[in-house]
Amino acid sequence: MADGGVWSTGSPGEAMAEGDGLVSLLGRTALREPLGRVVITTVVCRWCDWDQFEVAGDECFCEGCCLPVGLVDGDVYAGGSAWELAPSVSPLPWPRELFRRSADPACPAGHRVFQVAVAFVLAADGRVRRLSVGLQCPVDGALCLHLDNVHVVSSRT
Repeated sequence: MADGGVWSTGSPGEAMAEGDGLVSLLGRTALREPLGRVVITTVVCRWCDWDQFEVAGDECFCEGCCLPVGLVDGDVYAGGSAWELAPSVSPLPWPRELFRRSADPACPAGHRVFQVAVAFVLAADGRVRRLSVGLQCPVDGALCLHLDNVHVVSSRT
């Protein structure tokens, strides 16, 4: 199951499966900084405990209560400060292209609701520096890297 090399196959309902799930996908893409670390976690809505999301642009909205997860403003990671996703024209401090798709995703079978996992790349001081977001269709297991090592900057608000 592939759509131009963007989607790969996974196991339905196994968002954190080590072999072919989101952890494996994000673990292969997140670039750890020297003396830093990478934290990978699945996303569950803090308001209704639902684990499936519609994705619009750079934000995920809970299918259960329609509230955004907080990827854009840093609200999804309790251990850090607020951030903003850097514009796609901003260069990364690593020799890698910034991969961002602005189109709303759909798996090859056309499903538009996903389980979501996030990889936070933390600097030595614990601040989130980059963010990767993986999507998995809970129906057929299709996997996609939606945001790949997007640079984040501290929010000024």
